[in-house]
Amino acid sequence: MSTETSDIEAVLANHASKDLLRLITCGSVDDGKSTLIGRLLFDSKQIFEDQLASVERDSKKWGTTGDQADLALLVDGLQSEREQGITIDVAYRFFSTPTRKYIIADTPGHEQYTRNMATGASTADLAIILIDARKGVQTQTQRHSFIASLLGIRQIIVAVNKMDLVNYAEETFLAIESDYRAFSKNLGFESIEVLPVSALAGDGVIHASNQMPWFAGPTLMACLESATPGSMGHPVQAGEDAQGFRLPIQYVNRLTSDFRGFSGTVAAGRLSVGDAIRVLPSNKESTIISLISQSGDVNHTSTGDAVTLTLATEIDISRGDVVVKADEEDLPFVLDAFEADVVWMSDQRLLTGRQYDIKLATQTVGASVEALSFQYDINTLETHPSETLGLNDIGRARWRLSRPIVFDRYDTVPALGSFVIIDRVSNLTVGAGMVRAPITGILGETSSDVVWHEHKIAKDKRAEQKSQRPAVLWFTGLSGAGKSSVANALELALFQRGHHSYLLDGDNVRHGLNRDLGFSDEDRVENIRRIGEVAKLMADAGLVVLSAFISPFRADRDMVRSLMDEGEFIEIYVKASLETCESRDPKGLYQRARAGEIKHFTGIDSPYEAPMDPELVLDTETLSIEQCVDELIRFLKSVEILK
Repeated sequence: MSTETSDIEAVLANHASKDLLRLITCGSVDDGKSTLIGRLLFDSKQIFEDQLASVERDSKKWGTTGDQADLALLVDGLQSEREQGITIDVAYRFFSTPTRKYIIADTPGHEQYTRNMATGASTADLAIILIDARKGVQTQTQRHSFIASLLGIRQIIVAVNKMDLVNYAEETFLAIESDYRAFSKNLGFESIEVLPVSALAGDGVIHASNQMPWFAGPTLMACLESATPGSMGHPVQAGEDAQGFRLPIQYVNRLTSDFRGFSGTVAAGRLSVGDAIRVLPSNKESTIISLISQSGDVNHTSTGDAVTLTLATEIDISRGDVVVKADEEDLPFVLDAFEADVVWMSDQRLLTGRQYDIKLATQTVGASVEALSFQYDINTLETHPSETLGLNDIGRARWRLSRPIVFDRYDTVPALGSFVIIDRVSNLTVGAGMVRAPITGILGETSSDVVWHEHKIAKDKRAEQKSQRPAVLWFTGLSGAGKSSVANALELALFQRGHHSYLLDGDNVRHGLNRDLGFSDEDRVENIRRIGEVAKLMADAGLVVLSAFISPFRADRDMVRSLMDEGEFIEIYVKASLETCESRDPKGLYQRARAGEIKHFTGIDSPYEAPMDPELVLDTETLSIEQCVDELIRFLKSVEILK
């Protein structure tokens, strides 16, 4: 082997042995996050000459920093970012020093992109919070600090940037340091370093500044070099000793007919060949006979490793199951409810009772918020009661899941204690959550105290006695479309034919069961949830239930559908244009809504989401009430609801 080859291999081996620190830069918009990262890359000799030439050329083109090279362009890769001088996405950059490797997540400062900041912070060991020396602590500074705290980041570096624009004044720096420490004292950070810097001029970033002789503290790079790498600010090895083994199964690997492996990424802990394991939620046990990584067979695997394991015995394992060690005492929870902190990321507000999907590790399950415990005040860190969360709001909620899943507390095993919230209609991610505590009953009650009573007479027997199949006919449409008129006429027709039905009308229900509810989006969701539960009980009695409600939101109608057995929920869109409904206006409601006397009126100042794929559409602009009933009877016979 030549000396040159030996030297190269030595360099590569040294590089591979370096530890890795993941960090995030955050703060308010235009505080200089991208410029700071660019300065780190430039002063640590991490950019090539052609990259620097490109930055100098683009700096002249966009004109963001006068005659100087705009180092932020090393990070702001999106065209729209370069044109506006802002970051709108999370940009990841890698660099290394002789002692350590770094991955930096540069996140946007604009309020509407807070969700991107939460994404970048979810894997970080340390956060650099930038503050513009001219502006001091801003609301976004506080919001980003709070999210970093929620996500378990315990090491904070506060970089008071643009000191050159305040003439490097010590009193300005000290005032900002005092403000930040006072704000963050209850956030649970284990270390906070506050540093004066000028990213544009390079003061205090990698090299000490001659402009600030009054500051005797370390440079930013010195703080990074001494920071602790590993999950949530704790050393990786210590974390593996302290927590149990967790492997969420991503897929079952059937490479050949005689090979069956179970693949996933280790969320926590360490596993070796020969270890006894348990699979949750089934509690089946077996022994590891091999561990296969990307490079081949290995004897053990640790946190963050992608691995395929094979077992000594054939047991049923599928995606979403979680492998733990058989002798572990502190097992994950297998429950259908938990309390979690939620960062809301959508313009559509979080509503209690509405059905969402949540994805936790490799498990996806339907879920709804039973109650919002409180909302955090970003400015004071106090909590206050709330019934909903809007864009960028943060609160604590009690979640009820459609089935039990495997999870941990976020501060114990982040990978099994964090989840994303998905809107069922748009399939967009609308929020992120961190599990704080399990819930073993309904709103804190013990689940064993409330059990479902099984009747001796089954639902199908009750329905058979009535020569029908149980069903919930859900009439939805704008006010004035004709829902109640059609439903009333159908109920009479069913009665005349000897069938057993019951009509749940929106107005009638609000006189009793739902008299405590108003017409806000939150109350509309709860109104439909209660009606859905009542309709479910009536269907269990073998009835054909007619429900005539505006029910403006698709997600809420889908929630009611999820309560019923397959084929029981029939969505009927009673269709009429807004103009037609206003011209009918049987109760004078549109006129009052237009005059501002009624708030949150569907079609005027509250939206109506028409069904995407209803079982039946009744166009009352072209069909009479009698024709609608005939259509309904024909349909109900065709699907054997009426026999």
